[in-house]
Amino acid sequence: MLDRHELIERYRVADRAMPRLRVNFIQSLDGAVTRDGVSGGLNNDDDKLVFDTLRMLCDVIVVGAGTVRAEGYSGVRVDDEDAAWRVAHALAAQPPVALVTSRLDFAPSHPFFADAVVRPIVITSAASPTAAREALADVADVLVCGEERVEPDRLVAELTARGLPQMLCEGGPQLFGALIEADRVDEICLTMSPVLEGGPAGRIAHGEAATAREMALLHVLTARDMLFLRYERRT
Repeated sequence: MLDRHELIERYRVADRAMPRLRVNFIQSLDGAVTRDGVSGGLNNDDDKLVFDTLRMLCDVIVVGAGTVRAEGYSGVRVDDEDAAWRVAHALAAQPPVALVTSRLDFAPSHPFFADAVVRPIVITSAASPTAAREALADVADVLVCGEERVEPDRLVAELTARGLPQMLCEGGPQLFGALIEADRVDEICLTMSPVLEGGPAGRIAHGEAATAREMALLHVLTARDMLFLRYERRT
């Protein structure tokens, strides 16, 4: 089993004031991002500990609309021990969750909003339906980050301006692909699950244009047969 104190040191960011967009994913050995449609089918207790540590260290969790639906995001919270650690380190007890959606096809009564432990954030574009933006403004802080689509540069700038510079993106593949295309990925934490999945599952990133960006390896951790990789953008 991985050691929690070591994980905190391994994943801690030296300068929290500097905006940093960190992406966290798990995939099988053959590149599948899900099992039976959800990423949770690939993980184990060690991966869950890394997952929880990254949430504990972040200012805000960023997630795409498709992942909210597929993974059942609702009532997202860190546990009491992690909340106490956050408060002791001058962070809010619970990180807010920012939902990235262009269509805004979520009702205000959706569990993502109804079960939220802190007021969520909705990140959308000016092209989204005005009525939907107004309805969701009752249950979330709505940020317009682009004209025709959500622009990653605007997303990072708006969250940073709100005092949330340490951003943890938990997917999905389309959002990750858009962040890669915009060259806004500062770090990726990737768990390699020791399974061959096969089937029709997609990869962790999907975008319209191929974009190459070299990354530098920060660490490699192992626990049983799981492999945990941390990379940051090469300067």
